[in-house]
Amino acid sequence: MLNRKHNPLPGFGLTLGFTLFYLSVIVLIPLGALILRASEISPSDFWALATKERSLAALRLTFGASFIAAALNAVFGTLLAWVLTRYEFFGRRLLDALVDFPFALPTAVAGMTLATLFAPEGWLGQFLVPLGIHGAYSKLGVVIALTFTGLPFMVRTLQPVIENIEREVEEAAATLGAGRGMTFRRVIAPMLLPSILTGFALSFGRAIGEYGSVVFISGGLTSTEIAPYLIVMRLEEYDYPGAMALAVILLVVSFVLLAIINSLERWVSRFER
Repeated sequence: MLNRKHNPLPGFGLTLGFTLFYLSVIVLIPLGALILRASEISPSDFWALATKERSLAALRLTFGASFIAAALNAVFGTLLAWVLTRYEFFGRRLLDALVDFPFALPTAVAGMTLATLFAPEGWLGQFLVPLGIHGAYSKLGVVIALTFTGLPFMVRTLQPVIENIEREVEEAAATLGAGRGMTFRRVIAPMLLPSILTGFALSFGRAIGEYGSVVFISGGLTSTEIAPYLIVMRLEEYDYPGAMALAVILLVVSFVLLAIINSLERWVSRFER
């Protein structure tokens, strides 16, 4: 008889069964129900519902604002991750803890806070509005909310990668005559690029599904409607086919993003080897 290594967890069959049951109840069954219900809509009706002017405007704003927010996080999140990883300064641990604040803060509270700050009479709005910068009840407010909620994904994705970059590599580049700019372009940037793309995809995916923080800062205006908010509005109007059409579009995009993220993670793992 073969000697089996002691395993404190239950056997493979039991754990696999529990895993499949849990995933089925939480993920597969709800998604299957959505797809099954959406399949009752004919392709022509589905296309008509998905291409309504209000639906297209919501989808354009959702994907456009999410892309801009993810791009901003890619730039400033990279800088923040570099500073938190490479430098020691007073308040560093507090600043590092604040990065996770959007995870812990309810999105509705985040939206109310941002709306209070950027409203015309708010702490920041009273200075920005006279300059023509409307951070609340506008499309800019949607971008601000999505940037806030997606920042941790970029920072937490990059920090382990930056920690694993050996400083000897930078020192070797310096001894060969490379300046800071060339060292970053030729040495650091290629190492960070896969993780930046992964963080971008994660931030983009998080922004597409955001609802709570956007509702308050957007003011519920028609011009600032995002797809998740419009889905809720369709449900309140008992327009279930219209809500399902938008939900299926977001579901397909989410699956595409999931495939991209998995591909990027495999790329990162090969790059690290």
